[in-house]
Amino acid sequence: MSHQYDHDRPERIGMPEAVLCSSKTSAQISAIAAELANVGSPALFTRLSDAAAAEVETGGSNSWDHDSASRTAILNGPLPPRPGRVAVVAAGTSDLSVAAEAARTLHFSGVAGDLIIDVGVAGLWRLEQRLDEIRSADIVIAVAGMDAALVSVLGGLVGLPLIAVPTSVGYGVAAGGTTALNSALASCAQGVTVVNIDNGFGAACAAVRMLSMAQRFVGGQQ
Repeated sequence: MSHQYDHDRPERIGMPEAVLCSSKTSAQISAIAAELANVGSPALFTRLSDAAAAEVETGGSNSWDHDSASRTAILNGPLPPRPGRVAVVAAGTSDLSVAAEAARTLHFSGVAGDLIIDVGVAGLWRLEQRLDEIRSADIVIAVAGMDAALVSVLGGLVGLPLIAVPTSVGYGVAAGGTTALNSALASCAQGVTVVNIDNGFGAACAAVRMLSMAQRFVGGQQ
């Protein structure tokens, strides 16, 4: 069965289709990878486990870059560099896999990104030490579980577009990420954009859209 890959998506929205692997078998992933390798289409494979990655066959392509931390693989990429830089800020090491997914998606998309880990509000001094670095970016992605307090704190300290990624990290009622999601949605910091639980990929894609629009204005297209 041939995969109906959306080859025209980059021309429509500036980003190619991504392949969600968590619900696919290794054979299905291999078939998609081999097809895309054959035509040379850049693709990002997300939620790819180490076990599945070890079994993927890409039809002889040597352009297959698997990363365990982010559970992603890049085929025939990354895309050419784009203007702009994004700071991916994670509250704790437990949020690393989601933050890494965002950072890898940015890398695949040609966007420079800084991954800043372990600056949660339980030790505000750690965040204060990195504020200048965070403020030097164009967009901030805040990745936080538990009560996602990092989102509101960053929203009150940093005057940049802020994308919140609530994670499923936490104890008791915080487990599963619903508490973090509700906290981010109810943030008193104005203008915070919130994506779904653990959706580092979606947050990075939102940042790419913002940067693309900003570049259009800089280029005088609007």
